[in-house]
Amino acid sequence: MAVQFSAERLAKVQEIVARYPQGKQKSALMPVLHLAQEEWGWLSAETMDYVGGLLNIEPIEVYEVATFYTMYNLKPVGKHVFEVCHTGPCMLRGSDDIIAHIKNRLGIKVGETTPDGLFTLKTAECLGACGYAPMMQMGKFYKEHLTPEKVDAIIEECKKKAQTASI
Repeated sequence: MAVQFSAERLAKVQEIVARYPQGKQKSALMPVLHLAQEEWGWLSAETMDYVGGLLNIEPIEVYEVATFYTMYNLKPVGKHVFEVCHTGPCMLRGSDDIIAHIKNRLGIKVGETTPDGLFTLKTAECLGACGYAPMMQMGKFYKEHLTPEKVDAIIEECKKKAQTASI
């Protein structure tokens, strides 16, 4: 099945493109990639090619952006993505221990997803919250001053939400 936005999503793409001067549709790339990721959960090569076609830019231009930013998923991910900051300030405050704890607790390595599709563990470069280290991003939310106990509570909360959603 070919990748294609619904008519509603295509209208949103056109609205985004219209924000930029004529001939500068490449400027719409990041928000359109976000739309695509919302639609399909991750960005396959086919999806990135489709976005490139919509914006009349070369596929490599799309790949360059999608592979540079950690916010884009280039393979399927779990319902909950834990992106743990692992730059200097967070490492000094124990992010390596938090990453090790999550790996042990979920039985996955960085870049992997749990077999039930619920959790993915990623590391991220600076998330701009050094004063709240160690920290991680979960979608639009930051989880700060992490401890193994806080991580366990977050995992349990995510599991409860998943159970409630499946009832």
